Amino acid sequence: MAPAAPSVLLLTCLVLLLGRAAPAAEEYGLEITNNGPITTGAQATVHANLKFITGNLTIAQIEDSRLITHGSSSSMGAVTRISFCLHDPSHYFKSASFVYNWDFGDGVYQITKEPFVYYNCSTMGNRTVHLKVIAEWEQIGSIIHEREMVQKTGDFTTALELLDAVKSIHVVGSRETHVMENLSLSLHINGTPPLALCWLIKSECIPLEGEKCHLVVINGSCYNLSHTFSDAGQYCLSVRVENGVTMLQTYHEIKVWPTGIHPAFFVLLCIALVSVMLGLVLYTTFRSNTQQKDLVEVADFDFSPLSDKKLSSHSESGCGQICCRSCFLRSSQEAARESHELLRSFYKPVKMYTV
Repeated sequence: MAPAAPSVLLLTCLVLLLGRAAPAAEEYGLEITNNGPITTGAQATVHANLKFITGNLTIAQIEDSRLITHGSSSSMGAVTRISFCLHDPSHYFKSASFVYNWDFGDGVYQITKEPFVYYNCSTMGNRTVHLKVIAEWEQIGSIIHEREMVQKTGDFTTALELLDAVKSIHVVGSRETHVMENLSLSLHINGTPPLALCWLIKSECIPLEGEKCHLVVINGSCYNLSHTFSDAGQYCLSVRVENGVTMLQTYHEIKVWPTGIHPAFFVLLCIALVSVMLGLVLYTTFRSNTQQKDLVEVADFDFSPLSDKKLSSHSESGCGQICCRSCFLRSSQEAARESHELLRSFYKPVKMYTV
């Protein structure tokens, strides 16, 4: 039975060496059977605990206080969170303390005790993020039964692609057209391609989340579209553009006129209506001023004795033409007659005789 011991020890060392390449933290069981002439029937079972740090890196972009995951892509100039997720279903590292060494691939390094880090870069391009995780804890030794420090490490990498965010969508084209006319519009986009563009024309402006639309992928910054309307009315072009890291949406209102009616017709009609109203106001003002002038001229009194008959005839004709001024003229005439009577009482005619 003695010769079996070196064989068992040798196989155990081989298992330990192979276990260092194992990607997962699991407990391995090994059963060794030696059927040699001296060790016939001898068995040896070896249990090896091969624990390594396993996990994965995730990249998320912070948008409106929310974490948005876009795979390995992030927006240039935005705050990016890189996190490490430990895979430890057996809770082997539950008493361990961790240290995280981050290398962002652009000469920037950072050491944290938390499994995540925030990164902000204003340079567009691709880079590789390296992370080294160190776990340490104390345990009682199996041989001398004293406390000893145990350390495990793990190296991880992930690709980080920084793209320029979709900053603006500019729609170039007319906002008016006619039925059965071809309307051409041009979309100018400020963002890093490739771009996923989705557009839809309906009677109202709607967000294009989950809606059916015309989806195209463009590798540039400009896209031309054309559409023919069969009915008149008010329409809206909804456009959504995204490039894997950001999404932007805009709207463009369109007025469709019936065939044969030009918008200039309504403008001319409004101008004519305003002109008529202005002329009516001017005519009313001029006529009112003329009537006031006539009233002043009628109130010119003549108190001479010979104008009694003329005044009487003039008052009668005035009352016949203008009813509203009759009372005023009559009162004036009565006052004039009273004055004439007073004058007549002091007037004595002179008789002339010829001898």
